[in-house]
Amino acid sequence: MQEYTVEAILNGIKERDTQVLDFIYTNYYHQIKIFIIQNQGSKEDAKDIYQDAMLVIYQKLQQNNLKLTCSFNTYLYSVSRLLWLKQLERRKLWKQFTEDAENYVNLDDSIVTIFELNERYKLYQTHFKRLSFSCQKVLELFLARIPLKEIARILGFKSESYAKKRKHQCKEKLVNSIKNDPEYQELTKHSIYNSQYNG
Repeated sequence: MQEYTVEAILNGIKERDTQVLDFIYTNYYHQIKIFIIQNQGSKEDAKDIYQDAMLVIYQKLQQNNLKLTCSFNTYLYSVSRLLWLKQLERRKLWKQFTEDAENYVNLDDSIVTIFELNERYKLYQTHFKRLSFSCQKVLELFLARIPLKEIARILGFKSESYAKKRKHQCKEKLVNSIKNDPEYQELTKHSIYNSQYNG
């Protein structure tokens, strides 16, 4: 089987190289899955956390904000571990955490920040998709900085002021929908860095 240097793995993630991504999954996913299952999680949880960890690493690479002082395996495990502890805290299960035997490194706050931003974006997307097609179009055009007069023309509204009113209604509907989601309450609570489990 092909082996990769840390540099080749990081480049592969950055370039979304399927061979490198397959190599990472084949070689490193199993220990993450074991850790999560031993700590109140399911196989589905393990898959989700692995994907979340890979996305965070990809985003840090895109920002040129990743300098490894350990093996990639240790780093991926450390990110996954931290994200799972965050989930345990959210589920009020962190007191049942079993200390793991694997090596891990302490990580800076940016990992949790990126993860939380991703979680908020996923929540936004979920609620955005629940809006009516008309509301989605209004907000999409508004976010693309299309003038209200032009939005009215594109969507066949009778006036610019109606487009403005519609945009306000749709935005309010989206914000209320998000704020009433229990997931939103959890996302706005304290970060894992307030807990005792950051290494």
